[in-house]
Amino acid sequence: MEIVNRKIDIAFVQSLIANFPVTAILGARQCGKTTLARLLPYNHYFDLENPRDLAQLEQPLLALENLEGLIVIDEIQRRPDIFPPIRYLVDHALPANKPKQKYLVLGSASPDLLRQSSESLAGRIAYYHLGGFRLEDVGESAIQQLWLRGGLPPSFLASSDDISKLWRDNYIMTFLERDIPQLGLNIPARSLHRFWTMVSYLHGQVVNYAELGRSFGMSDMSVRRYLEILESTFMVRILLPWQVNIGKRLVKRPKVYLRDSGILHALLAIDNHQQLLGHYKLGASWEGFALETVCQLPILHGNQFYYYRTHAGAELDLYWPNGDKAWGIEFKYQDSPSITRSIHNVMQDLHLEHLWIVYPGHQQYALTAKVNVVPLAMIGEVLEKMFNET
Repeated sequence: MEIVNRKIDIAFVQSLIANFPVTAILGARQCGKTTLARLLPYNHYFDLENPRDLAQLEQPLLALENLEGLIVIDEIQRRPDIFPPIRYLVDHALPANKPKQKYLVLGSASPDLLRQSSESLAGRIAYYHLGGFRLEDVGESAIQQLWLRGGLPPSFLASSDDISKLWRDNYIMTFLERDIPQLGLNIPARSLHRFWTMVSYLHGQVVNYAELGRSFGMSDMSVRRYLEILESTFMVRILLPWQVNIGKRLVKRPKVYLRDSGILHALLAIDNHQQLLGHYKLGASWEGFALETVCQLPILHGNQFYYYRTHAGAELDLYWPNGDKAWGIEFKYQDSPSITRSIHNVMQDLHLEHLWIVYPGHQQYALTAKVNVVPLAMIGEVLEKMFNET
C-alpha cells in the first residue's frame, strides 16, 4: 500500500516553523520523523548518526552561523549540548539582508532531552509529538491492517503480517538493548522487557502500583519509574482520572494503554487478525486503538484527556473539558451498542454536552438527543462538524 504523505502532520509542523525559531519533532524510533522532515523545504540537513555530519557539528557555532533558511538536525538526542549555541544563533539573527535562520530538530524523547531543550530554548522552541500513521493517512479500507500492525511505518507497510510481526519483535529488542541505554536510562533490557510485557496484559486497565510491584518483585517507586520511561519514550499512554466533587467515590488511579496497537499485539504474541479476534484482550485492544485514533484527531489537538469512573460502576473511557462545555466518548467492540445505565449516570454526573459511542461498525445512529453511535472511521468528521456548529 502506498502512502502519499502525512499531510496533517506536515501542516502542523509547518505552522510551528512559521511561528517559532526552533521546532522539535519528538517521537518513538521509526515513527517517521526523518521521512516527514525530508518532505519539508529545508535548506541544510545534519544527521547526527552520520559520522561526517557529527564531526561537522563538533564546533556548532562555526558550522551553523553562516547558514541560511531552515536547518534540520536529526537525532538531536546524541548532542543535546548543541541547544545553547542554537539559542545564541536565533537570538542574534543574521543581518537584515539575509534570510533568518530557522531550526527543525528531530529526536527520540527522553527526560534529559526535554529538560535541556526547554531550559536552553525557553520561549523559543515548540514541540510536536509525532506518532505512527493516522487513520486519515491510510484510509478507511486499511483500518483492520492499521489495528493489527500498528502505525509504525515499517510495520504497517510490511509485505505480510508475518514480516510485520518479525519487524516488531526486532524493534522491541532494539529499543530495549540500544535505544534505552542511549537515552541515558540504565535499566536492564531483560527486566524492562518483562515489565513491558506485564503492562501489555494490563492494557486498558486501572493501574495499582502496589499490586504491580508485588507481581514483579519491585517497589512502587520502581513501577512508577518504569512506566515514566515507557511514557516519555511514547510507548505507553497514562490516562489520568477526572476528579470532580460530585459527592461520589471516584477511582483515582490512572489507566495505562500501549500507544501502538502493533507493539501491543507483538507483546501479546498475536500474529494475525484471526488470533486477535479470538484473544481475550480483543475488547481492550480495540478500545486502545480507537482511543489513540481519537486522541490524534486534528480537531482535538491541544486538549487534555481523562477517563472517569465511580466505585458504583459509572464509567467513561475518554473525557475532555473545553471552555464551559464537556464532551465524552465510549469505545465499544460491539455490533450495535445501546444506551446503558452507566451512560445515563455519566451524562448526569459530568453534565456532558454530547457523548459518542465509537464502534467498529459502519452505520451512524442516535440513541438520545445527546448520545450517538458513530463508526471509528467517521468520528473525526462527526466531531469537526459538531465543533464547527458550536
